[in-house]
Amino acid sequence: MNKIDTIIFDLGGVLIDWNPEYVYLDVFNGNREKMQWFFDNICTSDWNKNQDAGYPMAKATKERIALFPEWQKEIEMFYGRWEDMLGDAISGTVDILKKLIDSKQYKVVALTNWSAETFPIALKKFGFLHWFEGVLVSGEEKTRKPFDAIYHLTLNRFDIKAENAIFIDDSLTNVEAANNLDINGIHFTSPNQLIQQLKKYNINI
Repeated sequence: MNKIDTIIFDLGGVLIDWNPEYVYLDVFNGNREKMQWFFDNICTSDWNKNQDAGYPMAKATKERIALFPEWQKEIEMFYGRWEDMLGDAISGTVDILKKLIDSKQYKVVALTNWSAETFPIALKKFGFLHWFEGVLVSGEEKTRKPFDAIYHLTLNRFDIKAENAIFIDDSLTNVEAANNLDINGIHFTSPNQLIQQLKKYNINI
């Protein structure tokens, strides 16, 4: 096994709790079925990912309203109330992050699918985002995970050797894409699971 010298963290779902349900459960009066239909058909995951790759939120909102004018109010809420979708830090993972940084044994960076327009809100809210040696934000780069380009950008920008790095993400698709480029991957499900997975690389938290 190659010696690990770099840890690459995803943010949303790993270190930060973000969930549109925090807004739309209230909008749809607790009707999960109706809310899920809205996410599957109107403000879809793929639509939101497009903004993560740098597409302007105002333009995306306007275009979506043109397609579904009867849903204008609910569509405008997606980015209009985006901050209300931002939950708390996932404290167990933040503790792991701190221990890795404090050990001074690893380069610790972040690679996130995040709109460049909303990322400053997160930077202001979560102090630990300033601990990283660097953060690569998809919306600033006009590409996103799981496309190869964003992994290559990360490796090059932070002078990382793929085989010496671990990439941690809550999306299995993103982890598999990293694996295909010889980056070691951990599919995150919980802080305790992450601690156990890191032990496989002789990293004890």
